[in-house]
Amino acid sequence: MHDGIEDHQESGAEDGGLRARLVDVGVELVNAEGVQALSLREIARRAGVSHGAPRRHFPTHLDLLSAIARRGFAELAARVDAEDVESAAPRKRIALLARVYLDYAGTRRGMYELMFRHDLLESGRLGLRETSLPLFARLAGLVARVRPAADPAVLAGALWANLHGIAQLWHWGSLRLATGGDDPAPLLAAALDAHLGPAEPAP
Repeated sequence: MHDGIEDHQESGAEDGGLRARLVDVGVELVNAEGVQALSLREIARRAGVSHGAPRRHFPTHLDLLSAIARRGFAELAARVDAEDVESAAPRKRIALLARVYLDYAGTRRGMYELMFRHDLLESGRLGLRETSLPLFARLAGLVARVRPAADPAVLAGALWANLHGIAQLWHWGSLRLATGGDDPAPLLAAALDAHLGPAEPAP
């Protein structure tokens, strides 16, 4: 009886270890080679298991991709937490959050694309759509302090959409071509001014 419990515990630990390893490999793969590299077979190969092994933990490809994307949302949230200064003025904190977001989109391009893939968000696997809500709530709370007369969810949503558009169009080269610029910072400043009003001059 005792041996059976130990065997079961070891098996459970191994299963948990395999699940984490598959996600770890997927994160490494998407960061190095992009979303197109994330096949079940390639992830299994790099994890050193048979191509059918991932099915034990992730019944569908979308389940595994969603688990990988959740890591991306967690990393983005950690970056925001590390950079945010709660004592700073709300508008300054919004600008910081926006810069972190654009930087993440630029430095984790494959993961960023995976996180916002329509099929993953639409599928609802692992509650992926909801993983962005705490970060959005932080943005909306700050927006409410800067523009108390506005609907914070609507205004934060419009700003987020603007940031997402800057991230995508900058990556594709469209904004560089249209504006002739080589730095997205002025675009970010213009977006913040458009949604929040001009920043007050420093004293």
